[in-house]
Amino acid sequence: MSKKIKFGVVGSNFISDRVITAGRMDPRFELTALYSRTPERAAEYAAKHNIPHTFNSLEEMVSGDLVDAVYIASPNALHAPQSILCLDHGKHVLCEKPMASNAREAREMTAAARRNNRTLMEAMKPTLTPNFQKVRENLHRVGTPRRWFASFGKYSSRYDLLKGGDLPNTFNPALANGAAMDIGVYAIYPMVALFGAPEKIQSTVVMLPSGVDGHGAVNYTYPGGMIATTLYSKMVDMALPWEIEGEDGTIRGDAINSIMRLEFRQRGEGAEYAGSNALQWSDIANPVHSGNDYSYEVSHFFDLVEAGRVESDINTHTCSIAVMEIVDEIRRQSGIVYPADGI
Repeated sequence: MSKKIKFGVVGSNFISDRVITAGRMDPRFELTALYSRTPERAAEYAAKHNIPHTFNSLEEMVSGDLVDAVYIASPNALHAPQSILCLDHGKHVLCEKPMASNAREAREMTAAARRNNRTLMEAMKPTLTPNFQKVRENLHRVGTPRRWFASFGKYSSRYDLLKGGDLPNTFNPALANGAAMDIGVYAIYPMVALFGAPEKIQSTVVMLPSGVDGHGAVNYTYPGGMIATTLYSKMVDMALPWEIEGEDGTIRGDAINSIMRLEFRQRGEGAEYAGSNALQWSDIANPVHSGNDYSYEVSHFFDLVEAGRVESDINTHTCSIAVMEIVDEIRRQSGIVYPADGI
């Protein structure tokens, strides 16, 4: 049996709930500690998940041998300082998406992982699932890729609070939030994982009174003639599929944040006259699924820790930094500024 990995959690929210549930599917997972800003919230959350130790000081939690690795699910603005603190104390870090407030912070985080020889991985779950591996395996079948299209949008209940005059965290620029950071990265990250960074970005967003974006559309140009589009929103619900369109065929899936259905269609002679329905879609999805997307994220992270690897070969540091550079450019074009930008 593999050695237990003592796991600490930073953040007591619904994402932490899902990661803890997924962690308990892996026999290496041992949940030992929780950091929360207030003793009351720490006690409440620890009781909910049977966490034996709680802390109101992150440095205290990571100073000893109580944890080997830390999952960070705090507000975006805290990802970099908290991750670097943990890495500098010799702890491995699974950091919730987006990696940081901006690309500069992401580079500082990866540098900290390397100088401490500790694992740092961004918790972007879709790219670690069996169906995304199927996308990689079938990508050659589309031939020369010509378009990536992906959308992800959910109407946020916090948007109602914003319209009522409040300033919820999810729309607060002081916390490095907004729709591109919170939800747009789901459409951007897989694109970069498959095709690398684009050479040109053109974005259009709907700005909210708080100073962040609520809704956006971004077009990208790639070397070699591929173009891409990502749509994202916290102001509307989106139900569009995503596609990779190539000269020889097309891959499409259902939800880009959780790929459950996956299909391929070969280009056919005369299809432009018979109509697109004349061509048959074939199911290329992996029939085996754990029932929890987050389980693949946690298990892959533990594999890296056990192997002594600083970064994932899937959710690479290069990919995480490139995604932050894209979001930085979207924000630059829109005039969205975070405290970490130092402007």
